[in-house]
Amino acid sequence: MESGSSDVMVTAGEYILKEKLGGRMSTVWKAEHRTRGQAVALKQVSLSNLTRTLKISLDCELNFLSSVHHPNIVRLLDVFQAEGCVFLVLEFCAGGDLASYIRLHGSVQEQVARKFMQQLGAGLNVLNSHHIIHRDLKPENILLSSPHSDAVLKIADFGLSRILHPNDHAETVCGSPLYMAPEILQFQQYDAKVDMWSVGVILFELLHGYRPFHGRTNVQILQNVQSCSCLPFSELILPGLHPDCVDMCSRLLSIKPEIRLSVDEFNRHEFLRVRGLGGQGCS
Repeated sequence: MESGSSDVMVTAGEYILKEKLGGRMSTVWKAEHRTRGQAVALKQVSLSNLTRTLKISLDCELNFLSSVHHPNIVRLLDVFQAEGCVFLVLEFCAGGDLASYIRLHGSVQEQVARKFMQQLGAGLNVLNSHHIIHRDLKPENILLSSPHSDAVLKIADFGLSRILHPNDHAETVCGSPLYMAPEILQFQQYDAKVDMWSVGVILFELLHGYRPFHGRTNVQILQNVQSCSCLPFSELILPGLHPDCVDMCSRLLSIKPEIRLSVDEFNRHEFLRVRGLGGQGCS
């Protein structure tokens, strides 16, 4: 990366870095094309920090994103290398992420949660058709195209993703503990159903403004999951929820993967078909 001496302009390739947006294993910047002025998100991955597993995930991310163009999957615009880093040029989503949305709005109305779930389901269907498991679905990795009520939800950050064919299993422990399926927390082999557990946590969080299970360590989180005989729906919120909404959330957050909803079952669930319960706005 280069920096100018007068205005401390930092650049990478054809892009001017404007603002650091975040990142853990990689760094994400808001950037602008030098000549076109196009706003993009620039994901910077240091090649020296790539383990074998992370290299496989990066290859998976690049192959998948370069092969799809879907409104509910963040779009890959370009890829280039500079100074020992790979840069993924991604569409910029002006609405920020779903985590910021939840912090701003708290719990949302059921029809808003439904709209988000419908869009998330459409994106997951694309992953499923490519045999991709995300392994780090959480509000921070779900972006909104704009800050307006008609915002489009987009699944992002495939840095832990991998290809997993039907009847195959993975065993790498990865993801974010509060959204991690219990089979991963127990160091068991797992399949694509781990993403559906994460979707259940996200749905619960949208409805309540907070996550269903807590803990300072992975062990505490797992203990809290296993000790719950039923989901901790708020008594203030539960009476106002449609039974189909409660059923979907409960079946997504089933400890047993064989009972948990699959992507296909999720997209066919009656909750996503319910109509006439209010507007479809996201505000």
